[in-house]
Amino acid sequence: MFKIATLAAHTPRIRVGIGGWNYAEWRGGVFYPAGLPQAQELHYASRALTGLEVNATFYSTQQPATYARWRDETPEGFVFAVKAHRLATQRKTLAEGAEAVVHFLESGVTELRDRLGPIVWQLPPFRRFDADDVECFLALLPDAVDGLPLRHVLEPRHASFACADYVRLARSYGVATVYTDSPDYPNIADPTADFVYARLMRSQPGEATGYPPRALDQWAARVRRWQQGALPAGLPLVDPATAPAHTAPREVFVQFIAAAKARNPAAATGLIERLASA
Repeated sequence: MFKIATLAAHTPRIRVGIGGWNYAEWRGGVFYPAGLPQAQELHYASRALTGLEVNATFYSTQQPATYARWRDETPEGFVFAVKAHRLATQRKTLAEGAEAVVHFLESGVTELRDRLGPIVWQLPPFRRFDADDVECFLALLPDAVDGLPLRHVLEPRHASFACADYVRLARSYGVATVYTDSPDYPNIADPTADFVYARLMRSQPGEATGYPPRALDQWAARVRRWQQGALPAGLPLVDPATAPAHTAPREVFVQFIAAAKARNPAAATGLIERLASA
């Protein structure tokens, strides 16, 4: 069982989590204590970690009461990142997703209230960068719904997005771009919003902590740099000519996703401990 660690209170926050919380291989002492009822897994995970990414919302529409229950089961200060429903982005053109964007945002997600973090709009791997189409989509994303401010993140999965035109377009709308740390998708480290969102996808089954300890040390240093408003070392930029060397401090969201999924809670708690000891 992992030692539960929390980050020292500060602004802006660094939030570290995993994708989802119901996964059989995390039970029996791997992450969840042996014998912990499944109904208590969110309660446990939201106190062991400082954030979670909800993936179920990508596949099916949740009820407002479900979002409210998630809100009530988590402690004050905890934040969910929520993946928007795939119908909003799995279209012939992104501009066709207007109705699905509205439907998702009005389906009850605002019931999370202060627990609502960034909304992640994941694009399919076949979606090439088309400046006009992407701009039409970004223009669909509202700044608020039901009086609740929204923050948006785009996750491109085609290499054509790794270009200066995309970076400048996303920056003009204040939409963050996922840094994937993935061998399969573009790794765009250029900050395009006033917060940073990373989905780390290289956990290894043979590593007890998912990522090797030295790699977690390196990620802790990068995350601190992002938080300070600086650019992290070792992550080349797509458009270095327009990237400010330093900005105001930023909130940072880090999710350990996919790859060796059973190891992701260990990677997340390992990163939290490193950040807390800084």
